[in-house]
Amino acid sequence: MSRLRIEKVDGGDATVHDWQYVHNLVIPTHHRSLDEVRERSRHNVLEVAYLDGTVIGCTTVRPPTSGTPTSGTPTSGTPTGEAPTSEAPAATVIARVLPDHRGQGFGGELYERGLAQARELGAEVIETVVLASNTDGLRFARQRGFVEIDEYLLPGETIPWFDLRLQPDETTR
Repeated sequence: MSRLRIEKVDGGDATVHDWQYVHNLVIPTHHRSLDEVRERSRHNVLEVAYLDGTVIGCTTVRPPTSGTPTSGTPTSGTPTGEAPTSEAPAATVIARVLPDHRGQGFGGELYERGLAQARELGAEVIETVVLASNTDGLRFARQRGFVEIDEYLLPGETIPWFDLRLQPDETTR
């Protein structure tokens, strides 16, 4: 049985603030405002994970899309400036765990939960996106069978992002 309590971000101040806190700590180059988190919670599945009442992580599941940019990136580093596309419905699953709580299996638990949610939403392809400076996140994704499909810089940023796709034979991980 899980030791985590998971709550969906529903627009209420506590979960919105906790999701924002984790996101902005894990992704210091791309802070989200409370209003941006509320907006994202209307279109994506956002959840916050707690251990004994303390926030330890958060997740994002972007629902599947077909024939649209993979991982939902607005632009990419491709020569044409267009993001790669996927024919099959692709969902993006992102699990973030605060540094003090990594290496305890929480990331795997959050990832598996997000993967199940993406499948329930009809995803045939699973992708994730990781900031290049997040070496723990990149290692985590690669260990689970994700491979890089794109590297790009968002306007005004200096650290690249990686879009990664779960290989078909790894979808049950």
